[in-house]
Amino acid sequence: MRSLRHTGVALATAAALAAACGAARAAGTDADLQPARQLAALEGITVEASLTGMAQRVDRKGSASARAASRLNYRGDLSVTLPGGGLGDAEGTIFAHLRFGQGSGVGLRPTYTSSPNTTAFEVSGVGNPDSSFAILAQAWYQLAVPLASGASGSQDEPRLEFTVGKIDPFVFFDQNAAAQDETLHFANNVFVHNPLLDSGGDVGVDAYGFSPGLRVAYLNQSDKSLSWAASVGVFGSGPAANFSASPGRPFVIGQLEASTRLFGGLPGTYRLYAWRNGRAEDFDGALAVHSGWGLSVDQRVDDWLTLFGRFGNRSAGRSNFDRALTVGAEFGGSSWRRGADAIGVAAGWLRTSDDFRSATADGSRIGYAASGAERVAEIYYRYHLNSQVDITPDLQWIQRPGGDGRAPTTTIVGLRARVGL
Repeated sequence: MRSLRHTGVALATAAALAAACGAARAAGTDADLQPARQLAALEGITVEASLTGMAQRVDRKGSASARAASRLNYRGDLSVTLPGGGLGDAEGTIFAHLRFGQGSGVGLRPTYTSSPNTTAFEVSGVGNPDSSFAILAQAWYQLAVPLASGASGSQDEPRLEFTVGKIDPFVFFDQNAAAQDETLHFANNVFVHNPLLDSGGDVGVDAYGFSPGLRVAYLNQSDKSLSWAASVGVFGSGPAANFSASPGRPFVIGQLEASTRLFGGLPGTYRLYAWRNGRAEDFDGALAVHSGWGLSVDQRVDDWLTLFGRFGNRSAGRSNFDRALTVGAEFGGSSWRRGADAIGVAAGWLRTSDDFRSATADGSRIGYAASGAERVAEIYYRYHLNSQVDITPDLQWIQRPGGDGRAPTTTIVGLRARVGL
């Protein structure tokens, strides 16, 4: 998730605050002013929360274990956004995100797909499986600086954003409107983010997907027909991601993005980015520099249809796969009178690198000679039960796992339930 995108709950509104203050002034006593002061303290605070559970069954027919395996897991996310004060015309925001859960999800034979269940979350190193712990997933401060003198702070005005703290890099880079939130969209990790960065490990985050870092961005949304942004992020990588080493040799990523309106005014966003990780690992575990570039595109082509695609190419570093292409679509339920429902379909292609083919050619290293591309497909139906609950049956297929041409197709059946507040 690695990225957090949930329905927000505003704890106070300006109208309620004004009414409370007016009533307090009419009463004229300090005791009557107390509720208004409490509302004033809460103004601008937003709380977002969700609880997601998933059951999956993987068919291992034809493999050495020759049997199916099933697993359950749950994950909770709680985030709070607070006003962060001002500095002249600049406005600050404080963001904190807690995550908790149990269950590591189903395991797969060697595969380039790191996980068929990105919702799975469990604190590692805990000896008692009955224990469940929360972590401080993210905690960052953002300062938005308007570039026009005397600007009102509107999001439409050109501005600079400075973000520093413990961050999920995918909140700000490689975003995608149709394939990013594993609690609502696709569950397989290759469709949640660029596979080279996440499944391939080039992003360099800690075991839970987060890292200390700094982001600087320029955003210009003054023209609604074509808004654009340019940003760069520097994040701790490897042991620096969990604060156990110096921040040297970081993960650096830069992104250009443009949002436009095509197909009769329907929105779409096009992102181009490049990265360099000074503390990446080759497939043999050696420390190395990895670099690459990628694309992320999402475009609505009808009121009920959004298309998406990602492409990644690793230009430096020895890894088991070096190119990845994922494409898909989300079909809104308005055409069958279920406007809040959706069907998602996606397919992915992860090409075995030349280095990995050469290293495994005699079959002694991993038990087979890797070749070709691992192919992944997923389909889901998101049933909107009510304003807080979604139920999502999910089906996945993985062919040539790990580039093994002899391996049978793996089938994974799942059911996800999400409660959002």
